[in-house]
Amino acid sequence: MPWMQGAPSLNTHSTVREYFHDTVRGAINNQKVSALDETVAYIVNLLTFYTRADHLFEHTVDGLAIRPLALTYGEALSASTAQERVAALRRLGDVALFVAGVFADNLQRRPVGVEYYIAMGGSAYASLSGNYPAGGNAHGAIFLELAHKFSVFVEVLEEVCDRCPGNDKDLLASYDRWRKTGSRRCARQLRALGIHLPDTPNVPDTKH
Repeated sequence: MPWMQGAPSLNTHSTVREYFHDTVRGAINNQKVSALDETVAYIVNLLTFYTRADHLFEHTVDGLAIRPLALTYGEALSASTAQERVAALRRLGDVALFVAGVFADNLQRRPVGVEYYIAMGGSAYASLSGNYPAGGNAHGAIFLELAHKFSVFVEVLEEVCDRCPGNDKDLLASYDRWRKTGSRRCARQLRALGIHLPDTPNVPDTKH
C-alpha cells in the first residue's frame, strides 16, 4: 500500500498482524462502530508497528522513553517543509491513539490523562486530513475518520486489550509489563510471537 509508506509497516511477523486484525474487527463489531476498511487496516498496522519497542520508544539518558506529545507538536509547528510537518503530525496522532488505547490505566495515575491524548491526537489527524484533496483520496478519508472518531477508536483499542485470550498470556499486558519492568519472562513470550525487542531489557519511561 503506497499510502502506508513511512508509517506502520506491513513487514512485521504475520502472526501478530493477524492477531490484531481479528481482535480489532471483533471489538469494532461488538461496539457497532462504523469504520472504513482502510481505517481498520490502518489501526491494525499501527498496533503491529508499535509491537516493536524501537518504533514507540526512544533512547534517552534515562533509558527508553516515549517522546512527549508536546515536543512532537512543536516539531510540526516549526517544520521547514510540508513533508516534515505531515510526518510529525502523523507520529503525534499515532502515538496518542496507541498510548490512550493500550496504556489507558497507566494514564489514570499521571497528571496528563486520556483526555489530553484524545485532544492532541484528534487535532493532529484533523490537520493531516486537510493536507489531502477532498474525495477519492484514501489518506484524507482515513485521517478524517480517525479525527472525528478518535475517542471511539480509543475504546476499540481498550477492548482489544480486554479480548487478549488468557492462554496467550495476554499479548498487550505482557508488552506493558515488559515496558515497565524489563521482565525477561515477558520478553521471551513476546519474542516467541515474533515481536522484536532490544537484546538488553531496559525499563522505559512514559513521562509526558
